[in-house]
Amino acid sequence: MDASWEDFGWERLGHGTGRRRLPVWDATALLVTGADGVLLCDTGASLREGIELRMQAQSLLGRRVTHIALSHPHFDHVLGTAAFAGARVYGAAGTAELLRHGADGLYADAVSQGLPEPDAAESADVLVAPGEEVDGELRVDLGGREVVLVNVGAAHSGHDLAVLVPGSPGSPALVFCGDLVEESGEPQAGPDARPARWPAALDRLLALGGEDALYVPGHGAVVDAAFVREQRDALAARFGGA
Repeated sequence: MDASWEDFGWERLGHGTGRRRLPVWDATALLVTGADGVLLCDTGASLREGIELRMQAQSLLGRRVTHIALSHPHFDHVLGTAAFAGARVYGAAGTAELLRHGADGLYADAVSQGLPEPDAAESADVLVAPGEEVDGELRVDLGGREVVLVNVGAAHSGHDLAVLVPGSPGSPALVFCGDLVEESGEPQAGPDARPARWPAALDRLLALGGEDALYVPGHGAVVDAAFVREQRDALAARFGGA
């Protein structure tokens, strides 16, 4: 079924892995498959986008998404989660509390960024908070394939989670970075960012993946370790930090 990834607008990144750059905000969603489970990293900017991702995943793989990792609690990465009933949802420690009480803020942010008000209202009304939180590292077994969810601390947001997909013969290791790394524009530091901690978070990503990994940013093209290192140095110069 991997041969069909491109037909659905997905970029295949290795055996059983692919990502989609969603329209409008260019946010990335990543699929990782194992024998028993399917992990989706981030769920889009609305319930409508989440439903589209769910339908595409089922068409590509012939089975449903069983696990979701939310890279950080910004609207363009979390508002589609309700489309995946029954999936186990993970986030960095503190994400669940924030989302349980932050639907109004996400709604307002989404509308201010151009999401139609009816879509924003519907998505916020059914907002799903993580049922499982990561403080440190958590290994998730998808059946013959283990991924590692890593809480890298506050940086781009107050609750940033990375996902390491270890390499296999013929497939490089992948690091799903969320908006800790951005390729299609300058990294954005909103009111919940901790800019001085951002360079250390990128050091953590580089330690996870190493020199030969592919780094999947929250927005933009897949990059290599050199790009991440260059962005780390630019953020240190811009914001300070070790």
